[in-house]
Amino acid sequence: MAIQFRRAGFQGGLDLQQTGTTAGFRAFCEDGTTDISNASRPITRAEVEACEDKKLTPVEFRVGTDALAIVVSADNTFLENVTKDELRQIFTTAENWSDVNPDWPNEPIERFIPGADSGTLDFFAETVFNRQLDELTEPELTNILEANLSAGLLRRYESETPLAERSQAELVDLVMERVVEQKVVGSWKLTESLFNRTAIEEEVARIPQGELEWRSWISPEFLITPQSSTPELAGVRTALFGTLWVIAITILIALPIGVGAAIYLEEYAIMVANPTLRRINGIIQTNINNLAGVPSIIYGILGLAIFVRAIEPITSGTLFGVSDPTTANGRTIISASFTLALLILPLIIINAQEAIRAVPNSLRQAGMGLGATRWQTIWSHVLPNAIPGILTGNILAMSRAIGETAPLVVIGASTFITVDPTSPFSKFTVLPIQIYQWVSRPQPEFRNIAAAAIIVLLILLLTLNASAVILRNRYTRRLS
Repeated sequence: MAIQFRRAGFQGGLDLQQTGTTAGFRAFCEDGTTDISNASRPITRAEVEACEDKKLTPVEFRVGTDALAIVVSADNTFLENVTKDELRQIFTTAENWSDVNPDWPNEPIERFIPGADSGTLDFFAETVFNRQLDELTEPELTNILEANLSAGLLRRYESETPLAERSQAELVDLVMERVVEQKVVGSWKLTESLFNRTAIEEEVARIPQGELEWRSWISPEFLITPQSSTPELAGVRTALFGTLWVIAITILIALPIGVGAAIYLEEYAIMVANPTLRRINGIIQTNINNLAGVPSIIYGILGLAIFVRAIEPITSGTLFGVSDPTTANGRTIISASFTLALLILPLIIINAQEAIRAVPNSLRQAGMGLGATRWQTIWSHVLPNAIPGILTGNILAMSRAIGETAPLVVIGASTFITVDPTSPFSKFTVLPIQIYQWVSRPQPEFRNIAAAAIIVLLILLLTLNASAVILRNRYTRRLS
């Protein structure tokens, strides 16, 4: 190459040095002591990043393909045809020739190989030892994980499902996520992918070892995969389960209390003759109307003070002997459900009152005229006719609860969690918090999966609302 520079008329000084590929890239990228680096392998992503940190943009082009010659001593008369498997043993675990092949003499192997900074050694290792992950056995994959993962991470995976009980495909996915750690270095929108593919492919070609993959962020795997620090491996399973747990318990708490309060205020409070009680009922009604407009973060502070701290033995499950050792204090699903129940209770009460008030008085009078008690009249005539309005209010309240983030952040919902909730006393996260956490990340890929999670949240909301509408229509009694 230096000769070609001279022939082209270059008059400057040329300093030629000989070193291994890895050391050469280090001098080129980190030290900045060379301008051209001849290598025996492609430049790695880490080496490109080291160059970019020095404001250097490496331009890579292929000159030729390495051909490796394995030289055998002239005194060796038995080594002629060698397989890759035999080469792997010769350069790794075998101590004597007979360890590789019983027909070979029981004499020690003397190896002479390049240093660790040699690209030739890298090429040799890649050619001889390279095996695809899906070709490895379960014990080999387990050894890779045990050698590369921290003790804490290994304990966590063992507690979920022991490595020895995982399938080969599951172990491959785990190695890809935690050991290989593939990186997304660029992403393009749908329109760009369809109409500007040539430019995208040219850009990918400039990325060492870059691969172009068509990816839809919404997929079945996205729904059944827990959260991950790697965007292409992240999913919403844990957040989805957390959302369903919280909403289900919230409705179970708020709906009976809300409807009961509405029945009292509409059917019984108006009959109170005591002036003091009537004044108290009026104050209660006024406060319910006011609470419907209180900012949700206020409910979060109230939930933190009461449910998380004041009655922590109950909300953490300690009182019942079912507490989760990984959950701090009372920051559990049940605390979140109580908090959201307080939040939507005014909405349910007000809408239930309107529904009960819309039932004609003639139905009440007819029931009591036939000898029914007030409660029998309410149960048999008023409530069946008020169900459409009550369920409509429940739909509105549920829609508000499922999208709340601020009160759950205040009471201590997790922002990163990979363990699915299994009881009301488990720690949790919900879809809105998951979306917020992803949107706040700097990588554009996290914003892509945040958009996918938003669509999942909308589908979940529409599904729950549609179910409530179907129930409302099914149990509606139409008045003639």
